[in-house]
Amino acid sequence: MGAGEPARGAQLSEMGPGQGGVVLEVNGAGLARRRLLEMGFVAGTPVRVVRRAPLGDPLEVDVGGYRLSLRRELAAHIRIGPAADA
Repeated sequence: MGAGEPARGAQLSEMGPGQGGVVLEVNGAGLARRRLLEMGFVAGTPVRVVRRAPLGDPLEVDVGGYRLSLRRELAAHIRIGPAADA
């Protein structure tokens, strides 16, 4: 397991720049969950936090090879685990 990877499932909202792993699951229900899945947060997809805004919200993440900004409120629904090749 690398230094920037979570030991076990952690919320994406709690990770710092450079940390990442793979999506384990997307919690929640309704439109928020559906939108996260449509953005590419599906199980097994690699995710890495690129940077955070000065006050911590939003955060910029690299998900499956592209970057997007995500509010902490939504990022809290995404559980990340260590990369499979670690």
